[in-house]
Amino acid sequence: MAGILIAALVGILTWSLAEYLLHRFLGHDKRTLPNLFATEHIRHHSQGDYFAPSYKKALAALAVLAVFLPVSIALVGLVRGAVFSGAFVAMYVTYEALHRRAHTHAGLGPYGKFLRRHHFHHHFGNPKSNHGVTSPLWDWLFGTLEPSARVRVPEKLAMVWLLDRQTGDVRAEFAGAYELVRRRA
Repeated sequence: MAGILIAALVGILTWSLAEYLLHRFLGHDKRTLPNLFATEHIRHHSQGDYFAPSYKKALAALAVLAVFLPVSIALVGLVRGAVFSGAFVAMYVTYEALHRRAHTHAGLGPYGKFLRRHHFHHHFGNPKSNHGVTSPLWDWLFGTLEPSARVRVPEKLAMVWLLDRQTGDVRAEFAGAYELVRRRA
């Protein structure tokens, strides 16, 4: 039982590291551009509500599973290999859901609020920082963590949940953490 739990935890941590490395080096490192991931990622940065189509993400998950599963089974056996691979893909799906939700809904609880400030500082403050979307662990370990007390959000990229529908200003409950940068007339 301990081996299965360890396999799941290693799968989760491996996804977390992959999330950081993919985002940092395929999404933002000029040495690796152009690439398929960067094409979608750059569009996501320039159109904040854009996400790659779900079928592309499902195909990516299946491709990863097709590679990881036989290799992990060969290395650690059927059950542990399947658990490792399953945990890795499950965390990828969790990442996709959390990332999309960060853009489409206000954060609930301390983690939800932290995730949004951390991620939107990456989007609007410094794209060379905060590459981990679901966790700051790897940013902290690799020196790319950049906390932000207040995120300046360009008006054209403002998330729907952030704005008061009547005034177009940042909603009162988010005013301490976010500032809207309006276009100059």
